[in-house]
Amino acid sequence: MRDVTLTKRAQTRRTWRQRLAERITAPHGLPWGPGRHSHAPPTEPDSDTGATAAVPAPPAAAAVGGGGTALWRMRTTVRDRPGSLAALCAALAVRQVDILSLQTHPLADGTVDEMLLRAPAELPAEVLSAAAATGGGRDTWVERADAHDLVDAPTRVLGLATRTALDAAELPVALRQLLGRCTIRSQPAEPAPAQRDAAGAVPAEGLLEEPVMRLRDPAGGWVTVERPHLPFTPTEFARARALIELDSQLGPRAAAADQGALTLPAGDGIVVRGADASDLEAARALHARCSRATLALRYHGPVHEADRYLEHLLSPRYGRTLAVQTTSGQLVALGHLLWDGEEAEVALLVEDAWQRRGIGTRLLRHLVELAAETEAADVYAVTQATNTGMVAAMRGLGLPLDYQVEEGTLVITAQLTAAALPARPRSEGC
Repeated sequence: MRDVTLTKRAQTRRTWRQRLAERITAPHGLPWGPGRHSHAPPTEPDSDTGATAAVPAPPAAAAVGGGGTALWRMRTTVRDRPGSLAALCAALAVRQVDILSLQTHPLADGTVDEMLLRAPAELPAEVLSAAAATGGGRDTWVERADAHDLVDAPTRVLGLATRTALDAAELPVALRQLLGRCTIRSQPAEPAPAQRDAAGAVPAEGLLEEPVMRLRDPAGGWVTVERPHLPFTPTEFARARALIELDSQLGPRAAAADQGALTLPAGDGIVVRGADASDLEAARALHARCSRATLALRYHGPVHEADRYLEHLLSPRYGRTLAVQTTSGQLVALGHLLWDGEEAEVALLVEDAWQRRGIGTRLLRHLVELAAETEAADVYAVTQATNTGMVAAMRGLGLPLDYQVEEGTLVITAQLTAAALPARPRSEGC
């Protein structure tokens, strides 16, 4: 089944050049998550309660107990009346389910209770949904959780606000972590004439339409966030609006210049740092020093069009970009990370004179660590089968890899959920 899924992914993946071309010309705006496939997890409606299970559940067990525990996130709607929460807790307690944390989201016709649960390991999602229905819950949504979810909500929100305050590029990442799996698109500040009416339809305070929220973008235009599998609550809308307002009040800014000074095996010193639009001219100069073959491997198309993608690639709104520069300040490599639902795509460009010194592996490692911080399930690279440098860099991650070849295009997928990224000394060669 995994092989069939990967083959379908390989057939539908688009190259960076194709996707960037779509971003430049797309009338609907520039996506922070490109929507290549549905962001909603598989669901199985319960005919009686409207409950959905967000992840495939193990077979139902005849009896519960004695097999360890598992963490789950549950969201269910109850009536806004005394005793509703008590009834829900009692129904879960019958199944030996412990409520570790609880948040409430008031609605006009009830209250959404969002809970972190510890349940017997053999208890499937369907049983949890049924227990919620017994306790008076409706529109129940259940998803597997992990130890990262044990952080209480105020602490997590403050952490996301801090990251956003330190680096403007963190805003889309913070929104994704705040709202879960969702598609985020940014409409440019100067929309085409056909889009101006839509721009005027978004008031300063934003719009909430349950599975879709629209918010004014501090960079201009507006942001659209979609999550069809789980409607947004007014509480989530207020949190997202506050995060964007924080970004607007702080204005343009970038993270601290250095992510780390590294020494290559040959003794050459380099610095890996975040890159943004201020690096546009240096990136164009890098393109000019690269051979046509190197640019073709990176952009999978006519090399004379390479420069037109840089402005988008260097914008913090559409992903993350890291730059490698020498101690003299010359930019010699770029690495890009593009959000793609539960996955992330990586791409590298290393100047010819600096290739085969371990820069690509170092840069790729930083990008994968950034992807892991957002809880991406996989990281993949789309390249040519002859690109041995990219293959070596992906293998150097020390992660489980899947390979798919489609008409000369190689898609290499590293599974982040299968193993932790192995630690590597900063001075070690790549």
